[in-house]
Amino acid sequence: MKNNLFTWIIKLTAVVILVQTLYFKFTGAEESVYIFSTLGAEPFGRIGSGVVELIASILILIPRTTLLGALMGLGTMAGAILSHLVFLGIVVKNDGGTLFILAIITFICCAILVFQNRDKIQGLLKFQL
Repeated sequence: MKNNLFTWIIKLTAVVILVQTLYFKFTGAEESVYIFSTLGAEPFGRIGSGVVELIASILILIPRTTLLGALMGLGTMAGAILSHLVFLGIVVKNDGGTLFILAIITFICCAILVFQNRDKIQGLLKFQL
């Protein structure tokens, strides 16, 4: 029971962070446009990453697809963290590093979920249509 509660807290933490940023990505908020313009990926990178994060969020919540969603979230957040470290800086438009910290938290949550579901990785690799 305790482990199940911990898992749901981790899942919901990752999903809430991923989903709350969607509003800014899909509405073209100034900060999102700035980030993806700096990366040379505006608007397709902004909208595309939002779609990937939405799909990852849904998959994380479904127990059968948690591993796939967590892997998607892990990859997306790795890209976000790398973008901050190489191109954007930790602080973006005076946010105090909030976006960077949220990316780190989401990365850690997704890494925990991948670790918890590591026994399913073999099955994911054998998946065929």
